[in-house]
Amino acid sequence: MGLIIRSSAIHAAGCYTATPIRKGSRVAEYTGPRLTKAEADALYEDSDLTYLFGLGDGSVVIDGHCMAMFINHSCVPNCETNERNGRVWIRAIRNIPAGAEITYDYCLYDGGIDEAVCNCGARMCRGTMYSRMEMRKRKAAGGASRQQRKRAKDAVSK
Repeated sequence: MGLIIRSSAIHAAGCYTATPIRKGSRVAEYTGPRLTKAEADALYEDSDLTYLFGLGDGSVVIDGHCMAMFINHSCVPNCETNERNGRVWIRAIRNIPAGAEITYDYCLYDGGIDEAVCNCGARMCRGTMYSRMEMRKRKAAGGASRQQRKRAKDAVSK
C-alpha cells in the first residue's frame, strides 16, 4: 500500500492512498516520542498547531512524527484508530479506493476554549472535532455557545 501527502480541502495537507485499501487493513501507525500531557502542554504552549495523540487516559501523548500525522479528521471517516500495547494503528473501516484521502474521527477531549472547528465538509458534519461525549460535557458545564466563543475570539484579535 502506498500513502502520499498532498494538498487537502479539509486542512492544508492530507494523507492519500495510491492503491485501494481493503476494509480491516492497517493503513498506518501513529508514531513519535512519548510525552506526558504536562510536557506536551509546556512544549506547545504558544503553538496553534500540534500533532499529539492521547494514549489511554490521556496522561501520555504521542508527539506525531510520521505519515499518520497528516491524516485529517472527518465526521464520516474511512478509518478508525486502535490502541494496542501502547501502539496506535489507523485501520480502514470500509474499502477505500485509490486516490482517496485517509481520514478518522479525532474525537478530541481536551482543548480549553478552542472550538476545534471541523472542515470535513461531510453531509453529517457535527461542526467540531470534539467527540460527542466531550460536546455533551461542555454543554452540561454551561460552556459558551459557538457565537459567544466567536465574539470573544474576535475581540481578542482586535
